[in-house]
Amino acid sequence: MSESTTPLLEVEGISKRFGATLALSDVSFDVRAGEVHALMGENGAGKSTLMKIISGNYQPDTGSIRISGSPVTMASPRDAMVVGVAIIHQELNTIPEMTVAENLATGNEPLRFGMLDRRTMVAQAREKLARVGADIDPNRPIGRLSVGMQQMVEIARAVAENATVLVLDEPTAALSRTESQQLFELIRSMRSRGMGLVYISHRMEEVWELADRVTVFRDGQLIGTRDMRASGPEQVGPGDIVKMMVGRDIDDLYVRNAHQSGEVRLTVRDLTGPGDIGPVSFDVRGGQVVGMVGLIGAGRTEVARLIYGADRRTGGAVTLDGQPLEVRNPIDGIKAGVGLLPESRKDQALFLDLSVKDNIGMSTLPDHSSAGVVRNGSLLTAVRGVMDQLKVRSNALKLESRALSGGNQQKLVLGRLLLQKPKLLILDEPTRGVDIGAKSEIYRLINEIAGTGAAVLVISSDLPEALGISDELLVMRNGRIVATLDARTADEESVMQHATGVYDDGATTNETAGTAR
Repeated sequence: MSESTTPLLEVEGISKRFGATLALSDVSFDVRAGEVHALMGENGAGKSTLMKIISGNYQPDTGSIRISGSPVTMASPRDAMVVGVAIIHQELNTIPEMTVAENLATGNEPLRFGMLDRRTMVAQAREKLARVGADIDPNRPIGRLSVGMQQMVEIARAVAENATVLVLDEPTAALSRTESQQLFELIRSMRSRGMGLVYISHRMEEVWELADRVTVFRDGQLIGTRDMRASGPEQVGPGDIVKMMVGRDIDDLYVRNAHQSGEVRLTVRDLTGPGDIGPVSFDVRGGQVVGMVGLIGAGRTEVARLIYGADRRTGGAVTLDGQPLEVRNPIDGIKAGVGLLPESRKDQALFLDLSVKDNIGMSTLPDHSSAGVVRNGSLLTAVRGVMDQLKVRSNALKLESRALSGGNQQKLVLGRLLLQKPKLLILDEPTRGVDIGAKSEIYRLINEIAGTGAAVLVISSDLPEALGISDELLVMRNGRIVATLDARTADEESVMQHATGVYDDGATTNETAGTAR
């Protein structure tokens, strides 16, 4: 990390209010040349607001911004880019129908005789991609690329426009493990070239791997900045950062099911589905939390959707409490006692324009209706009870769901499932994109649901999470279960060996479904 005394970017005394809400209060923050400065905090802490201010999307109410010591005013993202500040949003800013080269040239297209010079545009695109080590065909429509490759294109554009400060907002949220490692190598390369990088993430292990400094926000205020390379009394541990984020100690982040497992509730035998899924066989007992892990594309989500009825099975048998689970659609699944929290809450679970009350209560409306008329008093009582259980403020009942943080949106979906009182609960990436405080609450809820005797199946790409909350792990690869492990004795290395099929000696395996090596 550079020891330059003048930061590349410095904000001082920044405040921002939206109506009655004070989003930022007298915040100061800086980024130095040749460093990765991680920004952490729970959802709603003020991180995104600050980043939108330094990237020109918002204007501060008070405070100042300096670039390399000189005061600047950024009235738009273009102004920010001119002074060397770029942001890569979690939701990428690309145009899917356009080619990679066209996306890279947007706003600065090369012309020849007043016409677009496509040959020059493609050549320039190759140069820009080469600067970030991205081997991507410039003529390919960007919408056909993986999220990781699209992200590389955005970074290539920022670097080509001479950005000296690059903000990365939850950059690995939708990336595979391989793509994440490629991104980390690029981040290290940019740091070595003297760029300043702001890295926003909820993933503590990534921050520990990459960051030189960490700054923590809470409730719109800067709580503190810590040097990640410090030793001795100044050395920082994960628990220190967590305490700064949530204002309290979280001694036991992962809550493992402490209940006695009962009889088998879910039985899956030789299940198959479209896309070369299966045959898959496994059991889940009442009171048991079973984790399902594997690389992206291993088939975990597909298995969940086949059980729930979102996709049609092509073979095999599924029973719930000894009765055949014949489901043609999700409504059949719900009626049979299956609850599913899908992978994408915004696209597959939430009605963002509806209120908190309506989102929680919609699946159980028949239980609170007479002659087709909803008994609002009964529904409101049930929803308030769930909100208390979820620790969501009751004054949020009438808010549109889009106004809530990611963690509280996830709680809404869980609340809907709690009202259903499912026999089988399937949770697909239950803590993706939520902060560490919300994660702790979600783990507590999973444990409580298991305590009611429900069978719980949790799909997770977060191996520490899967190991920490599960009783048993099912490892998937290429549409099949290749290992069943005791989560109390398994470790990340052994799980990844099964998930990849590559072991310590470099050998590969052709494990059969349901077997452990």
